[in-house]
Amino acid sequence: MIGEQELFDQLSKPIGEAGYDLVEVKIGKNKDGWNLNVVVDRPSPISLDDIVALSDQVSAYLDQLDPIEEGYLLDISSLGAEKPIALEKLDLYKGSYVNLHLSHPYKGENILEGTLAEINEERITLSIRDKAKTKQIELPRGDVDKARLAIRF
Repeated sequence: MIGEQELFDQLSKPIGEAGYDLVEVKIGKNKDGWNLNVVVDRPSPISLDDIVALSDQVSAYLDQLDPIEEGYLLDISSLGAEKPIALEKLDLYKGSYVNLHLSHPYKGENILEGTLAEINEERITLSIRDKAKTKQIELPRGDVDKARLAIRF
């Protein structure tokens, strides 16, 4: 059987060619048998149809690779609707509704949610709701220490 890191390395290329980033590969066994869990990501939303299509591609690749001698269940998933965003990839999410955690509060707030309106190497412009109005605020990019997608209610 191939180890998780080796399988991660093997799957990175075909998953990358399909337009996704490989985040995690886990191999496990339970009472029902072996499981191969693969987590993928990309800046644009990932639908169930996308997962099905990618599962077909990865399954065909794994049939050739044969990483687990016994039968196994392949489970491909995404990071989800409120996935974390790597700070160096934040500019890929311009126009997205995000949750930002700040190392230096903005008007007493450490957590802000809004639409990522503009972003450059130094500043982030976030469009936020303030009561019944929408306003744009500017933040130093270096003040953001965590980011994730958020769901707008």
